[in-house]
Amino acid sequence: MGICRNVKTGKETSKQGGTRAALFVYVVVGISTMALISNGVSLVTYFYGYMNFSLTKSANTVTNFMGTAFLLSLFGAFLSDTYFSRFKTCVLFGIIKALGFALLGVQAHFSQLRPFPCKDVPLSQNNLCESANRGQLTLLYGGVYLIALGNSGVKAALPSLGADQFDEKDPKGAAKLSSYFNWLLFYSTVGAILGVTVLVWISDNQGWDWSFGVCSVAVGLPILLLTMGKQFYRCNVPKGNPLMRITQVLVAAFRNRNLPLPQNKDDLHQIRSGEPENGTEILQRTDQFKFLDRAAILRDNQEASTTSAHGPWSLCTISQVEETKIVVRMLPIILSTVFMNTCMAQFQTFTIQQSMTMNRKIQNFEIPGPSMPVIPLLFQLFLIPVYDRIFVPIARKFTGIPSGIRQLQRIGVGQVLSAVSMAVAAVVESHRKSVSIKHNMVDSASPLPMSVFWLGCQFVISAMAQIFALVGLMNFFYAESTSGLKSLGMAISWSSLAFGYFTSSVVVSVINKVSGGWLANNNLNRDKLDYFYWLLAGVSVLNFGFYLLCASWYKYKKPELKQEDPITDEKAKGITDV
Repeated sequence: MGICRNVKTGKETSKQGGTRAALFVYVVVGISTMALISNGVSLVTYFYGYMNFSLTKSANTVTNFMGTAFLLSLFGAFLSDTYFSRFKTCVLFGIIKALGFALLGVQAHFSQLRPFPCKDVPLSQNNLCESANRGQLTLLYGGVYLIALGNSGVKAALPSLGADQFDEKDPKGAAKLSSYFNWLLFYSTVGAILGVTVLVWISDNQGWDWSFGVCSVAVGLPILLLTMGKQFYRCNVPKGNPLMRITQVLVAAFRNRNLPLPQNKDDLHQIRSGEPENGTEILQRTDQFKFLDRAAILRDNQEASTTSAHGPWSLCTISQVEETKIVVRMLPIILSTVFMNTCMAQFQTFTIQQSMTMNRKIQNFEIPGPSMPVIPLLFQLFLIPVYDRIFVPIARKFTGIPSGIRQLQRIGVGQVLSAVSMAVAAVVESHRKSVSIKHNMVDSASPLPMSVFWLGCQFVISAMAQIFALVGLMNFFYAESTSGLKSLGMAISWSSLAFGYFTSSVVVSVINKVSGGWLANNNLNRDKLDYFYWLLAGVSVLNFGFYLLCASWYKYKKPELKQEDPITDEKAKGITDV
């Protein structure tokens, strides 16, 4: 995979780290997002039109694919933090993702690998319309879930690799780190825009084999680019199995459950500043979850340095205990953000259906339905630099915080904007229905005399919510994770998005059943989508209250003030694998 050469003094050269190294990550993130998002918005057409899936099965398959692609990032993060470096994880899983697209491209190119499309079957020969056989489905799902698996490692390790290029313990580095996550979303947005425009056009006009082929090449080439930049990267070394360390704390705390906690916290076992253990980050003890502190109780007044006599399942360090506490504290935060992502998922489904009933023409050009997400993406593209270059510096002057506001505050603002976007969506939908009634077009298939840009109101607020919430989540979980949990922390932020996708269809089904069929008519002019949006807005307010409780309860981690950067410590050893 290549090596990253470091000077023996432990000091970084001008070639290592910083914005220049992060540029490689920006490009790869943009292209990776382009390939994923283009398929996220248009694969339903491929499943329905070329694989003969029903509309319901097509939509559910896409939702499951997107949810799995983000949820599997936990697996990719585990491998990254335990066995591979972030660099190696990105390269390995990037290759897997490219192979997945290549497999779908082969199936799309050869008609014998697909069922005969029902859309091409005359009504008189309806018996020719058959479902895909087992072999065709195996090839299809093999390609789809290879993409999901490849995406898991890239999503977990790539943002963390870029964040590693900045020293979060230095105030200037912390400010650059916060800005890095803003620009990470910016380049991701650029890639998403290309995905829902260029790649959607290719699939519609050149064919799905061309679209999948372009995705395969587009995902593969950035892997080469990433390897070209390896000499510029600050290095990280896996710190061992994080799940094993957490389990050891739980087991040791249970074993020592009957031992009294010492009154002096210094009597608990801790790595001393002068004796770092494999670059482990040294954390100060916090008062939450005191029962876990029992894992660090020394028996028989034995010296802290003789840990081998106790074993890792009987004695852990305070830093290891605090690492476990961090994971436990993160769980309520992630749970309180799932419903927000459930709401955001509605804009990728119902909003597109709304747009299909409205006037989508700009003079003689009509915006394709699957390309509608480009509207909020364009707003997002404009608002990110405004946030990073205007809002953050102004807020920094008042708060003294490098990122302008704390990450949990930023996520909270995103939660509020998400609720507001649902309320605005309800108002716009009520107006759209009134237009259909006014012009006697309730059952008409013709576009309403109402511009699709009315949806821009909710798109703007939704884009702002993404800027605050999504970037806040990534920044929060990266900053709060220990050096051995960075990729896993990033994956936890993606898992919130994954559960949002998974619960979206569940929420729709449950509400539709309980309400007696608000969304059961397959006709938005007769359905009560505005009621659905109002309900989501109300639940979002309640969810925000739950989030406030979780955020106020959360205690930020406390690293030792004199602790060296674990990445720098590894550099002092001479040559380190990337």
